This record gives sequence, C-alpha cells and structure tokens, in this order.
Amino acid sequence: MSETVKTEKHGFQTEVGKLLHLVTHSLYSNKEIFLRELVSNAADAADKLRFKALSDNSLYESDGELRVRISVDKEQGTITISDNGIGMTREQAIEHLGTIAKSGTSEFFGQLTGDESKDSQLIGQFGVGFYSAFIVADRVTVLSRAAGHDATTGVQWESAGEGDFEVTDIEKSTRGTDIILHLRDDEKEFLDEWKLRSIVNKYSDHISIAVEMWKEEVPERDGPDGPEGDKIPAEPAHWEQVNAAKALWTREKSDISDEEYNEFYKHISHDFEDALTWGHNRVEGTHDYTSLLYVPKRAPWDMWNRETKHGLKLYVQRVFIMDDAEQFMPTYLRFVKGVLDSNDLPLNVSRELLQDSKVTDAMRKACTKRVLQMLEKTAKKDPEAYQAFWKEFGNALKEGPAEDASNKEKIAGLLRFASTHNDNSEQTVALADYIERMKEGQDKIYYIVADSYNAAKNSPHLEVFRKKGVEVLLMSERVDEWLISHLNEFDAKQLVSVTRGSLDLGDLDDDADKEAQKAIEEAAEGLVSRVKASLGDSVKDVRVTHRLTDSPACIVTDENDMSSQMVKLMKAAGQPVPEQKFILEVNPEHDLVKHMDAEQAEDTFAEWSQLLLDQATLSEQGALDNPAEFVARLNKLLLAAK
Repeated sequence: MSETVKTEKHGFQTEVGKLLHLVTHSLYSNKEIFLRELVSNAADAADKLRFKALSDNSLYESDGELRVRISVDKEQGTITISDNGIGMTREQAIEHLGTIAKSGTSEFFGQLTGDESKDSQLIGQFGVGFYSAFIVADRVTVLSRAAGHDATTGVQWESAGEGDFEVTDIEKSTRGTDIILHLRDDEKEFLDEWKLRSIVNKYSDHISIAVEMWKEEVPERDGPDGPEGDKIPAEPAHWEQVNAAKALWTREKSDISDEEYNEFYKHISHDFEDALTWGHNRVEGTHDYTSLLYVPKRAPWDMWNRETKHGLKLYVQRVFIMDDAEQFMPTYLRFVKGVLDSNDLPLNVSRELLQDSKVTDAMRKACTKRVLQMLEKTAKKDPEAYQAFWKEFGNALKEGPAEDASNKEKIAGLLRFASTHNDNSEQTVALADYIERMKEGQDKIYYIVADSYNAAKNSPHLEVFRKKGVEVLLMSERVDEWLISHLNEFDAKQLVSVTRGSLDLGDLDDDADKEAQKAIEEAAEGLVSRVKASLGDSVKDVRVTHRLTDSPACIVTDENDMSSQMVKLMKAAGQPVPEQKFILEVNPEHDLVKHMDAEQAEDTFAEWSQLLLDQATLSEQGALDNPAEFVARLNKLLLAAK
C-alpha cells in the first residue's frame, strides 16, 4: 500500500438515494428489524466463506470458528455488528454498498404510492438489507477486509445516508466486516444490551452461525443456601452466545413454533409478512434430504421480471452452497421460498452439475409435488386464504400445465376462473365446481378467451349457452390462451372453446332442437350461397349459426386453426403469424339478416355482407384493419335506408 491514504468520495446510485429516503421515513414503526437484517447479512457472509473454503482452506486464516458479534459503546452511542466471514475488497464495498445490484429497480420505484403503510410492505418485499442501518443511525461506518487478502487491503466505507459516501484504504488485521452504527439521539434505547439480546432471540435464534454478545465479569456470589452454603463461582468477562445457532430445518417439527417458522421465512425471503403456508419434510431412503418450503402471502414486486433469480437456498450436509438454486423448483412456482439440505450431493456441487443430476431431478419432482399438496390443502381448509393467494400468484400458476405435464391434473385442480355463474369478474370458480354444476346431458367444459372480462361476458358466442342455462368459463388474462392450448381436459371432461369449430352441444340439444336447426339450414341455403359469393376469399367459409339468438352474425375459428387471441399475442410479441381466415356464421332469424336477404341489388347485398363480417370481427377482436372503410360503408347503408 502507498504511504498516502487513499480516500475517495462517491455519489450513491439514484435508486439507493430513493431507497434510503423510504427506509428512514416508511419503516419507523418496525425499527428493530435493522438488527435482523444486519445479522442475517453477517451470517450469509460466514456461509459464503465456509463454501469457498471447501476448495481453499487457507481462507480461514487459522480461524475456522465462524461467528457474528454484537457490541455496544454507550459513551460513543454506537452498535457494532462484526463477522469473520468472506469480507469485501475496496471495489466490492463500492459496488455492494453504493448501488442496488437488482434488475428492475425502476419498476419497483414506479409501484410506490406515497402511502407509508403500503410502501413499507413493498419495501419489505424488495429487501432493504444493509440500508436498514439508517433506520436508527445518522451515520454508518463499515470496516472490511476480504478473506485471503493482505491486512493492508482493508477498506473503510462511511456515509450519513444522504447523497454520497466515502471510501478509504485502511489496515485491518482480521478478515470479515464490522458495521458501526452511530445512533441518532432518539434511538439510544438500542444501546440497552438486554433489548438487543431479546431482538436477537426473536429474529435470529434460528441462524446456524453463533451470534455473540459481550458479558461482563460476574464476581463470586452466594448460592441458594445463603452465606453458609456453596458459593456460585465467579465468571470472567467473555463473549456469550445468545442464539440457539442450530439450523431450524434440522430440528424436529414438534419443537418448532409457528413464530419460529415465520421468522425463519423472513430471514430467507426478506419479507415483512408471515408466510401463507409452509411444509417441513425430512426424506430418508433412496435420497436423503430435508426441505423447508414456504408459500408467501404476497407476490414479490419483480415476479414478472424474467431476469430475476428464483429458487431455493441449497445446503449440502448443513454447508451453504448457493442462493436461488432454480433447479429444484419449476418456473411456475418461482414464488416459493425455502431451504433444501441434501446428504446425497457432493460438497463441491455446481449449477452445471445440478442441471444433469438424477438426484436433482428426483428432488425437484418431490418438492414440486409437496408445494402443490400444500396449495391443495390451503384451498380445501381455507378457501378465503387461497383466494387471496390466487389473486397474487394465479397467473404464474397458469403457466404450469405447459411447463409440467406430469402434474397437469393437479395444477388444473388449483386453477380459478371467472364464469357466467357469477355476476362479477372475480376468478373464484374451480374446474371441479364447474363439473358439479354441469347440466344433465352436458359432457364438456365450455370456455371463452377474450381481451377483457367485459368482452368475454358480452360475447355473442354465449347467447345459446345463456338460453340453455349452461355455464361458460370467462378467460381474459394474457396467459389464458397459452394455458388453454396445453389444457385439453380435466377429470375426463374435454375443455371446448365456444368460439372454435362447429358447435356441438350433444345431449343438451333435444330432437326438436336438432330438427329446427336442420330446417333453418335448409331454408337459408340461398342466403349462405349469396354471402359466400359476396365475400369471396376474405372468409374461410360461411354457414348458418346455432350459437346466436340475439345477434346477426359472429366469426368462428376453424377447429385446427390458431385462435384469434393467439394470433394477437404472437403479433404483439413480434412473431410471424400465418394468414388467418375465419368462418362467418349468420343468424337467418335476425331482422337485419332478413332485411339483407331481401335485398335484390347484388352490389348493395355485398355491402351488407361485408358490414356483417366487419361487425362480427369487431365484436370478436375489438378492432378492424380498416376502421375508416367500415365507417364509410355503414354511413352509406344508413343513408340508403332513409
């Protein structure tokens, strides 16, 4: 190191400045979480050193007893959280403490409302980590030195949590990190050591690294029998462990309280809320491992960001290996948090090795099955809680049938939809509920996919179903078309679109219905032929409808063609789409169609035919390729009718 001490001033990344403001102004009601966050980070640093030392034992520097220490200086008004973990270099301190290394931060800040109570929940999902120090401190000093580096390579980072921070080269004899909080005058209550111990016991008892606090010397004193009895020996001053330091997932389930489970969830997820449900299982036999899996109550703010990492914390024989091991949880369950501790994987396991491991595949299948069972149980025991879960995570779960064919039926049972059975857009109808309400003679599950709930609910394709009292599922989320293309049946009942192919209601149509339909078709043969000739190759076919009772016409997708919704999705994604032609179904019983049929002039009849097609297209797709032409044609026909 040069003789001149190198000090530099850096500006915070814009997002850090915003986060610091929010942390200090929105988390005032839960100040004590600063200690949970900092102790958690310190424990993570120790875990990371333990993992790296598997391949380089010298990183321990003759000190293999990993720990976190909390000390108080009442005269200086400071709390120090120290660890002997992996530590940081100068460059790492600037990067990790001056920027938020998360993609989608702009999206996160865009979701903030200005309502402190709501924003504090969102901040909890984002994870405040180190910056929680500024909840109680008006200045923070960090001293760090990376394991395996020379003592002269230490770094001091310091900031008042405003616009900038200073970084200085220092000499630090021990590896790891010391975080010194200079408490605000109104936060001196946290200098009470018993208060700090109680916070550690509350939030950090489950951490597998020992958390220690200094205990002053205790002189020899009288025992329970008084001065004449045996004396209690003196205790010299020493560092005393204040947490259980036993990995929670290694303990017996019967010995763990719900509060402990929830605190551990908050430790691994950095969420502020309790989990919705969890499952703790120890598996012995062909594979030997323990899993502790949590389903959150609220979706993480970045769940739809494709760059966001997800997965479980992976341990091998109690040794931390990696965060976000995505190999053990399918993408549609990316919201699941938890820990997986295996005795079957090698300690030097890598992400690449996990990709091709039979053990990984078996554990993934088992964990997936367990989460689905947890959700099934919640749906059965607490429908209200499950409905709240569905609002948060339903669209992610809808990705399941396409991704996980082996669990398609289980996933389908967890899906919820809006339907014509209800008067609102709430997605509360399970497929099993639908089947229970099926009409006598009904053997199919009917659905419609549209751009919006209102478009689905008011689609002319539903007219005959309303007339017969047949329930139809109403789908309007972007993911629904993708879902339904991979979900063909449930409980041996075929899912059928009301907008595709020829409508066959099976036994829902009696003999009288079928005879009436046949008579209408025969009577309208001339009309259908004229419309076909007028529209030419702008449609795939023209036929009499059996779907409509109140509307003059609708367009239908051929059974083997791509649906109109899928065409729109592909176009929106910039994907090439083959030319798509639809079938026009006309309702000869409608007054407009009767008026058109009576028109003798073929050019005027052609205008009516095109208008009918445009109306049906607009009703189905919500837009036309040439709306100006449609308006001009409509005006022309209206004027001619005067």
